[in-house]
Amino acid sequence: MHPLAVRSHARELFAQGSSVRTIALALNIPYQTVANWCHRKVADERRFTEARCPRCLQPPSTPGAGEQYAYLLGSYLGDGHLVLRAKVPVLRVYCADAYPAIMDAVGGAMLAVLANSVQRISGKNCTTVQSYSKHWPCLFPQAGPGRKHERPIVLEPWQEEVVAAHPGAFVRGLFHSDGCRTTNRVTKAGRVYEYPRYLLANESADILALCGAALDRLGIAWRPNRRNSLSVARRDAVAHLDLHVGPKS
Repeated sequence: MHPLAVRSHARELFAQGSSVRTIALALNIPYQTVANWCHRKVADERRFTEARCPRCLQPPSTPGAGEQYAYLLGSYLGDGHLVLRAKVPVLRVYCADAYPAIMDAVGGAMLAVLANSVQRISGKNCTTVQSYSKHWPCLFPQAGPGRKHERPIVLEPWQEEVVAAHPGAFVRGLFHSDGCRTTNRVTKAGRVYEYPRYLLANESADILALCGAALDRLGIAWRPNRRNSLSVARRDAVAHLDLHVGPKS
């Protein structure tokens, strides 16, 4: 399919009085293709994700739904996958059935950022929230062959800009996908102490570092507690993170 800008330009020339043949020769596009563009009833171009992809604009821009994109980016880096082998790329985020509100949040973010429609595919204790678009790779350039922890995960400068503007939404997406808020129990001198804490587990050191940087930006204390996880456990830090994440539902 020819780019939306080319199709729109051809229609503009036709509306200004140029013939289909002249336009076809000028654009080096087959006559019948240009005729189809100019003579058919024009569909609402907004239904094409190309018309809404901020990276395909000239010049490229950041997503207008910045907070929703930051959340979706965190969800994708946590438990998402962008299938590039399909004829039309499909963005998938895997959500536990126990948390229907998170499914709604992920689907809503897809619609706000780019998608025309979102599907839910039921599995065993898990639902895949997914959307097809040729332009998902424009918004998730981290997609590639193999597992995320087997390749570098580095944000593009424009993604860093979005995450810097919306660090709370970014960490919410990460903790909704790969994290939890749990009760930690410690026994000292025969007494049991309980306190809430957040844990985020991910095999990618790069993704953990991105989460840590966003927590730093929010002023939330954290520490690595294992090779593949980080912890937010100080009382004030947990209370602060509650404002951005809160219990799953």
